Amino acid sequence: MNRYPLWKYLLILAVISVGALYALPNIYGQSPVVQITAKDDTAVTETTLDRIEAIITNAKLEHDKVVIDGDSAVVKFSDLDAQRQAQDLLKEKLSGFDTAMNLKPNVPEWLGNLGGRAMNLGLDLRGGVHFLLEVDMKDATANKKKQIRSDVTASLIKQKIPKKKIIWADNVLTVGFRNQDDLDKAIDLIEEEFTELTVNDAVGPDQFELKGLLSEQSLNQIKENALEQNLTTLRSRVNEIGVAEPIIQRQGLERIVVQLPGVQDTTAAKNILDATATLEYRATHSYDAGAAQTYQTGRTPPGTTLYFEANGQPIYLKNRVIATGNQLIGAQSTIDQQTGQHAVNVQLNSMGAARMLDFTKNNVGNFMAVVFKERIPVGKNEAGEMQYRVNEEVISNASINGVFSSRFQTTGGFTQKEAAELALLLRAGALAAPVQIVEERTIGPSLGQENIDRGVMSVQIGLALVLVFMLIYYRMFGVIANVALTINVILMVACLSLFGATLTLPGIAGIVLTVGMAVDANVLIFERIKEELRDGNTVQGSIKAGYDKAFSTIADANVTTLIAAVVLFAFGTGPIKGFAVTLSIGIMTSMFTAIVVSRAMVNLIYGRKKRLQSIAI
Repeated sequence: MNRYPLWKYLLILAVISVGALYALPNIYGQSPVVQITAKDDTAVTETTLDRIEAIITNAKLEHDKVVIDGDSAVVKFSDLDAQRQAQDLLKEKLSGFDTAMNLKPNVPEWLGNLGGRAMNLGLDLRGGVHFLLEVDMKDATANKKKQIRSDVTASLIKQKIPKKKIIWADNVLTVGFRNQDDLDKAIDLIEEEFTELTVNDAVGPDQFELKGLLSEQSLNQIKENALEQNLTTLRSRVNEIGVAEPIIQRQGLERIVVQLPGVQDTTAAKNILDATATLEYRATHSYDAGAAQTYQTGRTPPGTTLYFEANGQPIYLKNRVIATGNQLIGAQSTIDQQTGQHAVNVQLNSMGAARMLDFTKNNVGNFMAVVFKERIPVGKNEAGEMQYRVNEEVISNASINGVFSSRFQTTGGFTQKEAAELALLLRAGALAAPVQIVEERTIGPSLGQENIDRGVMSVQIGLALVLVFMLIYYRMFGVIANVALTINVILMVACLSLFGATLTLPGIAGIVLTVGMAVDANVLIFERIKEELRDGNTVQGSIKAGYDKAFSTIADANVTTLIAAVVLFAFGTGPIKGFAVTLSIGIMTSMFTAIVVSRAMVNLIYGRKKRLQSIAI
């Protein structure tokens, strides 16, 4: 009556064994490390390791062996003081390298080879930095208007519809034409291709104008798109600098929260987060002697803009932008095989590729320039608005030697470091609008360790109290419930590690809550068994009835709690998600241990005793 087939026992044993194996990495803890990376993006060599080892050894700082991890060197220390002293020392004596403090798990190599990894710890447990970024929505709107104006101009040229003027006034784009026929064609074209504009015509004496209004809804959508693009770009940039389990999420309508666990040196992170560097590809109007002569006259040719090359020479570029950094989907630093110079291989998306193909087909032999644009925040004005200094420099002006579209190469006399940094920024994408860091907080690893210690203690106390209560009240069945509860905690930790979930303080609260809830199912089962025994049922019949009849109640209670946890995860942010994740995993593992594992143990102890008269419950 109360027996499992052998395969079921073996399956339960396999699940518990796998769970114990993948929960094991969490007992090894983390060690403070210093990461050393070459500034020119080259790999660290054995010679570099010897230099690092000599510097640290001479300073008599206790440390483990210096090892290579990817393109960086990593030195592990026993305490945070030695880590900080080593970083200051290496910064001073190791020129040409960047150093950063971090934390690394101490998982053994054999366990790591099996896929074992410790749980990712959130900012409140691991330490790290918290940034609150504000998106410049005025600039986002202005950028969108420039793009619309450029695209409308390109579409009119492509359809051979001549225009007299095209200007923005507030949120209205005005395009002037010579006659009614051109105006009608333009209205049809813009209504079809530019749905964000509400198009009207204004016909008067010798005046044929098209008015394109950016509605409030369109403006809100522009801001929403800018925020979402910045979120995507920041996630990509953070991935580029190798931060594990970052939290990047919106806050309100104009702000973004960025949390980088484990990062203690914030300079590199800040430089990447608020960088707004991008490229623009433009057709060259005149350069060298022609541009210098025009520059002396002070007259800018119509439809062009004056720029300067790195050597200070003026150059006039056409206003139409062929492709921008927003349309780049890939960039890698490389060596130009013909010249031996450092360069960047660029890949455009479908829209950028189509425009580049259309331009190069008709301009083979002409020149195309690459403008490097960077916006640097310089502080706020009296009104509290952020002010920026814009650097624009022509980094390349080369002849178009053939027709190309999505893949090509950009050269500009780069050093290896400049090419690598430019490729990183382009790979990560351009921000739709500049961001300003309005709040910055650093949480030290010592405070994180204190939070971990308190969290572990709370789990231990909660688990101990539950174990004592179950042991006293249910005796032998209490022992069974306690073993199942311990297995439940192990499986929960294993799942969090395998799924790559991030553990935070609210997550620890979810574990504590789950420990308390996990015995509810056993209490229901045991009380049902007691009730069956009081009603005169046999011991074996009471055990079977207790598990069978309590199952529906247990399932209903846990499913409703799981639904609440899923809703918290779907609509919550940050800490709320962490709580929901641990609660959800805990519910599923507790149902398995309370129903399946405890039943297996009861069957092993009592299932083969046919004439059982009483049980310790």
